[in-house]
Amino acid sequence: MFEGWVRNQNDGREVERLEYEVYEPLAIIEGEKVLDEAQQRFPHINAVCVHRSGLLDIGECAVWVGVSAAHRDEAFKACRFIIDEIKTRLPIWKKEHYVDGDSGWVNCERCANVNHRHTDPGKQGN
Repeated sequence: MFEGWVRNQNDGREVERLEYEVYEPLAIIEGEKVLDEAQQRFPHINAVCVHRSGLLDIGECAVWVGVSAAHRDEAFKACRFIIDEIKTRLPIWKKEHYVDGDSGWVNCERCANVNHRHTDPGKQGN
């Protein structure tokens, strides 16, 4: 199992709380695809994933992935696959609220990928 907990520090800054915004209809569909893909890659597993939304305080669990399998290696690999895919594919945005009163959106995994481009849906060819 993997548990992602809200930490009080990130990149040298003291964090007061986190806020997750989720586009739920797409997140559910894409999350189910991730679990289906994990099942295809690792056919002898059972897996569940839950991601929270809204304001979360320090020490709260933000994301949980549970995988059971006959062999631990397959369970661990499937768990890593699921959390990595969830972080890059689901429309979930994280905003950190800092102790100094500042805040900011962080960890846009898709934006960090050099091959990713934001496109304007109204323009063809972007």
